[in-house]
Amino acid sequence: MKDEREIALLRRQLHRLGMSVAEIEPGQTLLPPEPFDVIVLDADGMPIKSDPAPAWRDAPIIALVGTETPSRLKWLLDLRPASFLVKPLRSAGLYTALVVAFDAHQRRLEELSHVEKLEDRIRSRRVVFAAVLRMMRDHALSEEDAFALIRQTAMRHRTTIEQLSADIVAAGGMPNRTSRSA
Repeated sequence: MKDEREIALLRRQLHRLGMSVAEIEPGQTLLPPEPFDVIVLDADGMPIKSDPAPAWRDAPIIALVGTETPSRLKWLLDLRPASFLVKPLRSAGLYTALVVAFDAHQRRLEELSHVEKLEDRIRSRRVVFAAVLRMMRDHALSEEDAFALIRQTAMRHRTTIEQLSADIVAAGGMPNRTSRSA
C-alpha cells in the first residue's frame, strides 16, 4: 500500500481486533515464515500480470480496491478474494470484511472437500459396477438384486459399498467376514 494513512488505519483496526500484522512489499511473493490467518492485499499495488503466491491459497484474501479498470478487476476476480474493501479506507467495514472473508474461505474449503469426496465416489463406481456384475454372474441375480445384496452386506459389516465392492473384485466373489468396521 502506498498510502501511509491507510496502512496505519488498517494496522490500528487489526490490532484493536487482537490480530498481529506482518507487512510485505507489493509484488513480493515470499510470505512471512510465521502462520497467518488472512491476507489483506492492496490490489492497486500489485502488477496485473503477477500470479498469487502458492501460500495465498491457504488463507482468505481481502482485497483493497481503488482502481476499477476492467483489466484490474479481471485480475482481481481471477485471484478469488474472499472479501474486499473499497479505497479510500474508513475505520468502519474491516470487521465485516474479515467475517465475510473467513466465512467465504471456510465455505470454499468445505466445497472443495465435498467435490473431492464426490470425485472419489465417481472413480469407485467402476469397482462397484464390476462387483455387481460378479454377483449377477456368480449368483444368477438381476442387477437390482445384486446391488441390493452388496448394499445389505456392506451395512451388515459396517463398511462402505465401495470398500465391499473392492473386496469382492479382489477376492473374486463375496468375501467371508465375521465383522468389519469402516
